[in-house]
Amino acid sequence: MEELSQPIELRSVVLDCIDIRALSAFYVKLLRWEKTYEDKEWIDIQSPRGGTKLSFQRDPDYVPPAWPDAPPGQQQMLHLDFVLPTDVAMDQVVAHAVACGAKKAEVQYDKRWTVMLDPAGHPFCFLGS
Repeated sequence: MEELSQPIELRSVVLDCIDIRALSAFYVKLLRWEKTYEDKEWIDIQSPRGGTKLSFQRDPDYVPPAWPDAPPGQQQMLHLDFVLPTDVAMDQVVAHAVACGAKKAEVQYDKRWTVMLDPAGHPFCFLGS
């Protein structure tokens, strides 16, 4: 097998959803990121500091994942982990997320992180710094 001469870079993590404008607006408000691209089917947002983008792809047949996993329902394929700023407490960031439109998941597995659900049902976690 031939080795690659350069590492492969991650451009974006893509979330499927029905309403890309609503879900991207939620994450712009939650993360304080900026919209960098938009068309009818796709939106990119990115931290003002750069880095990997979070993208939203329109899927009219999107079905939210179950949290926690509950076969035979739609299973989560991934979740996002966000690290809290050093000067922000977990209860503050959870309150901010709820004010932006997220829900705190009913099932929590560990006190070191908090599982949230975005408005389209994708799970994401806040991790203490």
